[in-house]
Amino acid sequence: MDGSGRRHKEPSSRGARQQADERIIREVIESMPIGLTVQSEDGRFIVANAAAAANLSMRPEDLIGASPADFLPEEDAASRRQWEQDIIRQNEVVTVEAIVPDQDRERTWLISHKPIRVNDQTLLVASSVDVTHYKELESRLAERAHIDELTSLPNRALIEQHVETIIAQDEGNTRFALAFIDLDNFKHINDYYSHYVGDTLLVKISQRIANRLRPRDKLARISGDEFLLLLDPVDNEDEIRSLIDGIQRDIKRPFHIDMYEVFSSCSIGVSFYPDHGRDYETLRRNSDSAMYRAKQVAKGDAVYFDLAMARSMTARMEVEQRLRLALRDREFCCAFQPKVELHSHNVVGFEALMRWRDANGEINPPGEFIELAIELGLMNPITELVLQEVFDSMDFLDATFAPGMCVSVNIAAKQANDPVFMRSVIQTLKDSKRAERIMIELTEEAFVAQGTFQHQILPLLREIGVRVSIDDFGTGYSSLSALADITADELKIDRSFVSAIHERPRSQSVLRAIESLGRALGMTVVAEGVETFEELAYLQAATGIHQVQGFYFAKPFYIQDLRETGGLIGRVREARRAQPGSASAAQPRLTVAARSAG
Repeated sequence: MDGSGRRHKEPSSRGARQQADERIIREVIESMPIGLTVQSEDGRFIVANAAAAANLSMRPEDLIGASPADFLPEEDAASRRQWEQDIIRQNEVVTVEAIVPDQDRERTWLISHKPIRVNDQTLLVASSVDVTHYKELESRLAERAHIDELTSLPNRALIEQHVETIIAQDEGNTRFALAFIDLDNFKHINDYYSHYVGDTLLVKISQRIANRLRPRDKLARISGDEFLLLLDPVDNEDEIRSLIDGIQRDIKRPFHIDMYEVFSSCSIGVSFYPDHGRDYETLRRNSDSAMYRAKQVAKGDAVYFDLAMARSMTARMEVEQRLRLALRDREFCCAFQPKVELHSHNVVGFEALMRWRDANGEINPPGEFIELAIELGLMNPITELVLQEVFDSMDFLDATFAPGMCVSVNIAAKQANDPVFMRSVIQTLKDSKRAERIMIELTEEAFVAQGTFQHQILPLLREIGVRVSIDDFGTGYSSLSALADITADELKIDRSFVSAIHERPRSQSVLRAIESLGRALGMTVVAEGVETFEELAYLQAATGIHQVQGFYFAKPFYIQDLRETGGLIGRVREARRAQPGSASAAQPRLTVAARSAG
């Protein structure tokens, strides 16, 4: 004890404590599950635990005094030593991934190196962790993300990646094909049999296709009933055509599933690299377009993309873009065509016909855009614009003609069977307070397809006073059994039965039959497309039809044009009352001063 009363620790005691601490540290290092090594300034191991030695299939004592370069080929040893010196000089932590063979598998190690200063010397500490399990798990997850669960085929992302890799490696002599395969009427199989049968069919179809493929060909399932087939390489197109024909024959053979004999077919579109595109998306889009062309021409066929199809696609895309802009700029409007009482020639109503008047003032007839608008899902907002213009025009029509006349508005069959859209239309009609002045015109398809309109929508229309007309009767889904269930107010005979009716005895018989049928079912019968005096004369003399439409009386006209001209040349409120055969009867009726809507 010194003068201050403090007790001095004995040197032997301090040494024993230090040795105990070192032993603890050594045991901790040895028991660590990660590999740990320390290298001296000359690169040799001065510390190595059991885990680090096991990674190299060695004993720890055999590592001490050795360096990593000792376990490398001579040409790699110098590079290793230089790499270690660079880490020390830059004084940074460097982590590398090392793959080490281990019996019948490869193990992956994550190794971190960190330089430290101890007692005026720089040491390199390295720790290593076996991440083989995590790498395998990552690989399995990545595989699941790129493999279709049902068929075990590559999915859209994986086939795209594979195609892009082939394109990136192309040195100018690569040629391959993409075939877009779409099953025909697959939804019917799911609906009629079951989703289980549908899923099993998809698996069996994928197996039949795969049995046709060559070593480097690849098949992917990219959506429900759509497959994409990479045919690589293409040495000649005849070989590809033969392979595609074989696939179609295989798919047409019956499938035996769950006691059912299921028949199927597919439509296929094919594009070639580099002829039809130099990237995946262009090739896929072109093969998709060719497939749709096959659907249009004959389901179960194959179509090969060509330049004519490319021009058609470009034209379609231009129309599509213009159509979207037209909706944005509210370029859709109505042309009104009068319905005329056959004997008095009084105007008794109107049909609102949709028109697209573009920024240049040019009129695009419905035949040029209606189907595309339906396909693009644009018809609903367009129809809403038309309805609003009809409501806005009613006061003017009342003042110009006679108050309270009915206006017919056309609704596409697909829209009519869309409950969400039709309920929106019904609410709009109800809010307008003019529902009883609206007649919805539908083709026969709307009544027959699914029965949604007939059973769900029609009662709601009746409830608010909207009337219903069957348009273009006789040209579509005419069925006496279906017609007997339809409770429409009006039956419009298609113009194909009216044209030159006075010269066509067989059409006369059909016309009279339709007239009798409509009358028996309590429907008003309207003849469309009356364009000549002779057609009018026949209808007056030989039928009991009371209402007609057609250019003989008036072409469709725009409300705005009538506003600007202040009226009509001739009386639009009613046609000349002269009967056929009078001195002036051969002149056109209801001549409109304004430019007609065509």
